[in-house]
Amino acid sequence: MQVPVEPVVDKEAEFKKKLTRRYLFGMLTGVLATIVLLAGVVIGFLFVGSRNGRVLQNTAQSSELLSDPVVQKLEKLNAIIDAYYYKTDVDYDQRADGLYKGLMESLGDPYSVYYTEEELIELRNDTQGIYYGIGAYVSMDTSLNLPRISGVMEGTPAEEAGLMANDIIYEINKESTAGLTLEEVVGKIKGEQGTTVHLTLVRDGEADYVELDVMRRQVEVPTVSTKLLDDGIGYIRITEFDTVTADQFKEGMAELRAHNIKGLILDLRGNPGGSLDTVVNIGDQLLPKGKIVYTKDRNGEGEEYYSSGEHELDIPLVVLVDQYSASASEILAGAIKDYQIGTLVGVTTYGKGIVQSILDLKDGTAVKLTVSSYYSPNGINIHGVGIEPDIVCEFDSEAYAADKTDSQLDKGIEVLKELIDN
Repeated sequence: MQVPVEPVVDKEAEFKKKLTRRYLFGMLTGVLATIVLLAGVVIGFLFVGSRNGRVLQNTAQSSELLSDPVVQKLEKLNAIIDAYYYKTDVDYDQRADGLYKGLMESLGDPYSVYYTEEELIELRNDTQGIYYGIGAYVSMDTSLNLPRISGVMEGTPAEEAGLMANDIIYEINKESTAGLTLEEVVGKIKGEQGTTVHLTLVRDGEADYVELDVMRRQVEVPTVSTKLLDDGIGYIRITEFDTVTADQFKEGMAELRAHNIKGLILDLRGNPGGSLDTVVNIGDQLLPKGKIVYTKDRNGEGEEYYSSGEHELDIPLVVLVDQYSASASEILAGAIKDYQIGTLVGVTTYGKGIVQSILDLKDGTAVKLTVSSYYSPNGINIHGVGIEPDIVCEFDSEAYAADKTDSQLDKGIEVLKELIDN
């Protein structure tokens, strides 16, 4: 990123001030939801299954939770609702789901959630790389606690409608996104094929809101994309680690290798994470022989994941990261940094060093529960801290909006050329 010769206004600070004023104005309509919803940031998760069928055992604590006074109070609350609530067409299944969700929210962990049958089906479809939506990646802006577009897929309704990376989603169908979790935001954006969703956006450089109608349709998520750059440089981007990603990555690398590339840029910006098995598989395609990552649970026990070293990368590597590179992205970036086989360029990553498991409740529903912490090969846990890049480079959003200039990619290319020459 070039240093300006003359003094300039801190445009990012000004933008945040402008958005904060708008946010406070809209907060009045969303304050009740903010009170009852768990505040926090959810960017992704490590889908590691059900812990090999581990049986959930009753404990003294769980017995206390279901003691007679608690059950009696629940019954009393139900009776009050039945007697006095102004509506009579109460959905009892929805009421029960609310109890289950509330129990998970009481943990104070934004990554531990209860999934209804419908939500579990959507989750499984997402991890298979197919869903009905608009074709945009959404994450939470950590400073504003509002959803933002972290990437737009090519050839999708999002691209056709004009959505741009870093757009802040202020409203969905004229309803404020204040206080919503990431999963709730995504749920409101998704919908039946052929229907539209109206998004109210705050875009850097725009004086007023940007209003867009986006058509929903089936989207097959291309989690890996590749291209050849000048001077024999290969570029491969991973947008998330789904079950389809490992095969897509191998195919992409084979295509680039066929052109005898001299160096590789691996783009993990905006990648929220995904499958632990997938990131380990991809790590095996790049890393030397040794540990990729290991986990520790509440008892200090865990699992270790290794690279065979059979596919160790033998050309210079630059990894692009940003504040939205999280979870599985940080596992891969952290291992590359620990083994010193690549140079990280960008800004400090998100800092999600914990692992979630999907635990099947055997009735069509499930819970996602944080079960352990993960550590890089050198024993580093980056939760709440993130991974610092070797070379710091901020993303120039105004330049990108003006003419698609990608300041971080340009810096990555510059660094990689120096590595190739040396």
